[in-house]
Formats: sequence, C-alpha cells, structure tokens
Amino acid sequence: MKLKFDPNQQYQLDAINAVVDIFTGQPKDIDGATRHMDQDGQLSLEATIAKGNSLTLDVAQIIENTHKIQEKNDIEKSETKEGDFSFPTNFPLETSEKSLKHGMNFSIEMETGTGKTYVYLRTIHELHQHYGWKKFIIVVPSVAIREGVLKNLAITREHFADLYQNPEMNYYVWDSKKTGQAREFATNDTLQIMVITIDSFAKAANIMNKQSDYGRPLDFIRATNPVVIVDEPQNMETDTRKAAIESLHPLCTLRYSATHKNPYNLLYRLTPVDAYDKHLVKKIEVHSVLSEDSYNDAYVNVVKLERKGKSRIIAHVEVDTSDERGLQRRVVKVSPGDDLAELTGRAVYENYVVERIDFIEQAVEFANSKTVYVGRKDESLREEILKRQIELTIEDHFDKQKQLGTNVKVLSLFFIDKVANYREYTPGGVVKGKFAEWFEEIYQKVAAKPRFAGMLDGLAVEMVHDGYFAKDKIGQWKDSRDTKGEGGRTKDDDSAYNLIMKDKERLLDPNEPLRFIFSHSALREGWDNPNVFTICTLNETSSEMKKRQEIGRGLRLPVDINGERVHDQNTNVLTVVANESYADFSRKLQTEIEQETGISFSGRIKNRDDRRRIRLTKSLALSDDFKELWERIKHKTVYRVAFDVDELVRQATKQLVLVEVVRPQIVDTRVRIEQLGAERGFTVSETPGAGVAANIQKVYVPDILSVLEKRTGLTRAMIFAVLDKADVFGKLARNPQQMIDEAARAINRAKQEVMVDGISYQKTGESYDMCLFENHELEAYLYDAAMKSGAIAVDNPDKTIYDYVTVDSEVEYKFMKALEQAGNIRFYVKLPGWFTIPTPLGSYNPDWAVVFDGDERVYFVAETKGVNKINNSHLSASERGKILAARQHFVEVEVEYVAPVRDLQSALKKCDMKERKW
Repeated sequence: MKLKFDPNQQYQLDAINAVVDIFTGQPKDIDGATRHMDQDGQLSLEATIAKGNSLTLDVAQIIENTHKIQEKNDIEKSETKEGDFSFPTNFPLETSEKSLKHGMNFSIEMETGTGKTYVYLRTIHELHQHYGWKKFIIVVPSVAIREGVLKNLAITREHFADLYQNPEMNYYVWDSKKTGQAREFATNDTLQIMVITIDSFAKAANIMNKQSDYGRPLDFIRATNPVVIVDEPQNMETDTRKAAIESLHPLCTLRYSATHKNPYNLLYRLTPVDAYDKHLVKKIEVHSVLSEDSYNDAYVNVVKLERKGKSRIIAHVEVDTSDERGLQRRVVKVSPGDDLAELTGRAVYENYVVERIDFIEQAVEFANSKTVYVGRKDESLREEILKRQIELTIEDHFDKQKQLGTNVKVLSLFFIDKVANYREYTPGGVVKGKFAEWFEEIYQKVAAKPRFAGMLDGLAVEMVHDGYFAKDKIGQWKDSRDTKGEGGRTKDDDSAYNLIMKDKERLLDPNEPLRFIFSHSALREGWDNPNVFTICTLNETSSEMKKRQEIGRGLRLPVDINGERVHDQNTNVLTVVANESYADFSRKLQTEIEQETGISFSGRIKNRDDRRRIRLTKSLALSDDFKELWERIKHKTVYRVAFDVDELVRQATKQLVLVEVVRPQIVDTRVRIEQLGAERGFTVSETPGAGVAANIQKVYVPDILSVLEKRTGLTRAMIFAVLDKADVFGKLARNPQQMIDEAARAINRAKQEVMVDGISYQKTGESYDMCLFENHELEAYLYDAAMKSGAIAVDNPDKTIYDYVTVDSEVEYKFMKALEQAGNIRFYVKLPGWFTIPTPLGSYNPDWAVVFDGDERVYFVAETKGVNKINNSHLSASERGKILAARQHFVEVEVEYVAPVRDLQSALKKCDMKERKW
C-alpha cells in the first residue's frame, strides 16, 4: 500500500504559511550563501566552502511580520525588547534597536494526530522554494520520534517531489561514526535534511563536539546557519539541551508540539478542541468495564499515598464497609498495622492487615502477601474484568470491521504492563502468557457468534495477534522502560521502534493477517497507525501512562485500502475499553487537556453505552412523500466558473497598492579554521562581514509571470493586467521575491471572491440513488444538552425516514423540533453526509430537505446557520461562498433553496417572499 497525502488541507496550509510569512520580504537566495572556511595554508587541504542559509531581512520587518501572523491567527502578539536578537557571532544580519523577546524561536502548536510532522516537512520545502534555503536540521528527543520522522521522510518524498518540481534532496540521521557527514552537510549545494537526537550533541563528550582530523563536526554545521526544527520541544527545556540547540547557530528555531511547555513566539495554534470539533481526528468513546455491584469478596483500591510529617506515610484506600445503612463503598485512611477487617466490619477482609506502605513504589503490602499499587483495584473479579475487556475489544473490532467491509482494515491495540503477561520465557522454552491464552480463547468464542460469521476469513487465531516489545541481546522480549537522566530509552528498545515504524504500510494491508497488537511503553510516543480503532489497557499494576498518551495512538484519521484518508464521521470513532467508569476516564482526560492547554474539553468524550444505530423506520419504496422529494433533489451537477477579469483586477489592485516593499541587504561572512597542532585539532574564528543595501541593478529578477501563473492558475495575460494596474513593475526590482509573494496572495484572495459570482451549474445526468440510505449505516450518540449536539429520537415516525435525527447545534435542534411539531410540514429529512454539492470552496452538504403541505405542496432545501442574512459577519467567507454556489445548483435542479435561516419560521417567510402560496 502507498499512503496518499492531501496537499489542500487548509489547517495544515495555515500552519505552513504562518512560518513562511515570518520572512515576507526576504529575497530568494539563488546561489546559496557561501562561507569560506579558510585553513590559512597550514594544511595541504583546499579551503572548505560552506553553502549556508542567508537571512538579509531587516529585524524590524521580522517583528512586523510576526505580529501580522499572530493577529491573523488570533494569538497574542509577541513581546519585544530593546537590543538585537543576540544572533551568533557569525550571523549575517545587522543589529536592531528592538528585537523579539524570545529571539528567533517560533512555536507551532498542533494537536496529536493532525499531521504535525507532515506540516514541518512541507514547511522545509516551502522555505526552500521561497527563499532558497537548503540546510535544515530536525532535532528530536528520542529514538522513537527519530524513527517516526525518518518514516515520514520516506513516505512523503514522492509526494513532495511532485509538489515542488523534484528538488535534489538528501536526508539522513547523524551518525557519530561518520564524522564526514557534517562536512558533506555544509558543502553540499542541494537541499540537506539532517535528523539528530538531542543527546547526540548536547554534551561536550559527544563526537559532534570533539576535534578530529577533519575538524570539529559542529563547526561545519554552525557555519551554514541551519533552520532548526525541534520536534516535541517540551522535552528539551533543560539549560543543557537549550544551549546545545543554540550551539548550532540556527537561522531560526521552529518548535512543533501539541503540548508546549514554553510556546516562544507562538504563530499558529490548533488545539484539541479545534481538532475534535473540525473532525480532524477521530471522535472518542469510552466502553467501561466495572464490578461495582459485587460485594461478595474483598475489594481494595489504593487511591493515593500521603506523607504526614517527615516519617509518617498514610494510604487512602477504597473498601466496602458495613454499617447500620448496609454495604457502601468509601475511602479510609490506613497506616501500617491497621486491619481492614476491623475498619470495614466485614469478615471478607480477614488477613488484610497493612504491613508496609512503600512510597517509592507507590504500593501497599498486606499480611496476606498481597501488594496493591496506587491506581490498581484488587478485587475478586479482577481477572474476570480483564477477560471482559478483551472480549469487548474483540467485539468492537469485529463490529467496526463489519461496518467498514473490505475497504478499511481495522487494527486494535492492547497496552499491557509487563511482557510476562503475554509471553513467558521458561527453562522449558517459550510459552504464551495468560493474556495471549485468554485472547485466543475469547477470539474464537466471539468469532463463532452468528452476527460475525465469516469474520475469521480462514485465518488461524495465532496469526491475528502479535506483540511489539523491546528485545534483549539474545532476542527475548523485555519490559521497556525509560533510563535515568536525559538518556531517554534503552538501546534494547531500538528493535521494537525500528520494527513498528518500518511496518506501517504492511500493517494496513488486508492481506497481512495481524489485526491485534499487544505492546508495552514502546508505543507511548513516536508511533501511530491511522487504522487503530480500539485501544484497551490491561494493567495489573499502577499505570503512569497519561490518558492523552493512551488515546494519542489512535486519534489519526484512518486510510482505506488505496491509502486515501477517510473523512466519514460515522467511521472515525476511537473506542477506549477501560476498567474504570466513563465518568472517571472522561474527568481524567479532560483535566489533562485543560492543564496542558488551558482549554476545556468538556462534553466531547462520549459514553459507548449512549451510542445508537440510526435505522430506517419505513421502506423507502413505500414512502410516496420521500420518493417525490428525492426525485426533485437527487440530481448531480457540475459547475463552471466565468471570471469577471475587470473585477478580479480591481480587487487584487486594491490590496497590492498598499504593499510596502522592503529593500534587501547583501552580507558576507568569513569563517577561518586554524590548526593548533597534530593532536590538538582545530580552532575556528568567525568574522561577520558588512551588510549593505542591495544594488538594484544587480538584483536577480525572475520571470514573474511564469511564477505567478503556477501559483494562481491564471493566464499570463490576466496576471499582467493585475500587475500593470497595481503598478507592481515599478516596485519589482526593489525586492522581487516579496513582490511575487504579495501578488500571489492578493490574486488568490481576489480570485476566490469573484469565482462564486460567476458560477453556473449543469446537470450531469447522474443522480444519488435512494439505495445509499440503506447501504450507509449511521451511528450517533444521544443528544447532549451541554454540547447541543447528538441524536434525537423521532416523535412522529411518519414525518421522516429515520428513528433518530442527528443535530450539530442548538439552532438545528430547534429547527428539528419545529419540523416535528408543525402541522403543515408533511415530511422532512436531515440530509446525510454523502449528499454533497461540488463548489470552488470544497464539497457542501446542505442540512434539510422539507415537504410543506399547505394551499400548495412545496419542496425546499434549507441551511440552518443561526443567521438570516448572507452577509452576516458570523458567517465565514467559506460558508458564505458555499451557500452562494449552492443557490445556483438548486436553480439548475429547480428546487427552492432557503439559506441561511435560523428557524423554521424564517425559512417559510423566505419562501413566502418568493411569492409562494402557503
């Protein structure tokens, strides 16, 4: 399978442009900034010429650009301070009276699963295309993330080659055994991307920082002023790691994360709420497995441990107590020596005497040899709960695969706390752990159910599950763990990371039998597979994994067998099978998100028990009302756009005449490497050159018409008319690249505005088949009054075709209730997501189709938006454009279209204003 990438996702383009626009006005470096690393005749080697990145833009312009980006993205403007940016001594840029408080560090925040790595890899290509920069270093905190980046570089290479005219490019991991890599990085005049873990160069003892026969590797890298990209920068906030990044002498540092610790100069923010509400990640539902009603045996849940003074530790333990009110579950405080049988008044706690409270291990030891960890429940039905979790995971897996058919392969993921529960190594050989045995037994039981007939597809149960764990030197699986200090993972973890990163496409292939993955902490970061639909955590000890880490492995939108993203909201649901209540899980996840982002996630996590399958309540063939309505609205169309060139010129000119063009500078820098002796290596002295205004006669002027033809899609004649009216040619020589960038933006904005005005539709002769209603199963969660969305049970089944209607807002809720209650509404249907109309701004899915039965029967389509006027400021430009385009579609198919409207009364009034008889 080849994964495919959509280059037109607006939220990703916004994140990319936020970085590119920092440098608006920077001229393109055609020849590459050349720095002579002169060895002063002390060596027989020729002088080394480093091809680096050149920044000539005025500091004041960078500040202005940054503030414009932040204003556009509704982000608080960065603070400034007196003085320069504190650039490295070799940096080719003059000082300024003011600078950004955090210098050339820029942050981009993107929620997990939304394509953060794709965004920064594409940003590299955009910076290369716009400004000619060729040297980029991606700094990562761990082996896992490093392998993920390399995988993304591999699978996006062809995609980016198509988008950017196949630039000559090299990417590789820094290898301390190949010190010549640094020299090649510096001297190569093609696009260079080096991936390096922070611990490969953060210490003086690292090879990167040591002198060798070929010079110090770090000196070659810093001479290029690379653009440094930091992946997960919150893991690199120690003084040592920050100093290491600065030692690279970056032109700028771009910081990408979902959870920034310090969002320096934040440019773009896509929060968990944004991602969830815009359907950029899967929805989350929780399937809870509890034994709250079982009081026949001892139940112990260690909630937390607490220090009292310097020497006393107490434990907060949840138990089942007996008093005059009967049995009840409550939390008691215990110390060593306390007897739970006495505290609870129940004989089932005999021998549950607290023997030791271990604050380091976060555990309570009892006299009956039982040890209970914080966060773990010790109960008689513990194993039954774990087995039930496995059963629900397999059932959910089968249900999802049955729903999706053969078009999408479903994967499920089990997190376990120790390898021995899945695979044991005994003197007699390798044997299955209890989880593996339980899984195979339960899998066969579930597969035998009539509703899952054929789901096994002839696969042996041993083939559908496997484990991904770290391995020791003799190839045996072992528990992964973080090492102490800044070292990150153990070297033994590399085998697990390499395997799972490189098998991403294989796992998505339906011909690969593996469907269920058991793993340890190896999958906590750096790996995700888009087709994980169910996650189950089987812990027997305390779990330190955060909920966001846990669900993060399954949030990414799935792909089908052709590698295409699936955007069906009915499909995109991640089920978390938890051994805690829905309320507890939701509270913990919401708290984590709020603590990390400051934004409430309330109401967005759904209870699996509230999910409803929306069913057709009547045969479509027997419903004359629906058949008549469908005959009118079913037609497919294609649109054509006729440009009003004069209007396009006027709109683009209005924006271009206000552009202030900045004159670029030309700078030079000399780096001298001198030999200190045969054993002492080299020393480097760096001398910044002069910065002077560019001579206009020497400025390279590209073929602006050809460049803009590619970036706007307009003809050269139309582009010339725009530039001529805006008097662009007089400004062009001052800074060609800035003028090209500004012209492209202005023309594309103007083009979008005038496209809708000149749109017309024609029927294609094709139509939507009514059978699609039966073939596309719908599911939704019960209406949530707090979120003002969800499925509402239909009161009058004769008025529509479903037993539930889903709404996305309070406006839709009131509209649906009004349709139900209005006596003159004969029939209505909430149009499904697959019923779309093509527009220049993307596919459009109208809300409602209605049959009014008064003096005259009228069929109309309505769009509920909470406003009644198309020019209302609450409508986005995209929403407005789609509605205007849809009006022309419905003119062609001869159906009344009322949009936007905020209620049924407004819809009927708009039809009445069109001289309809009611």
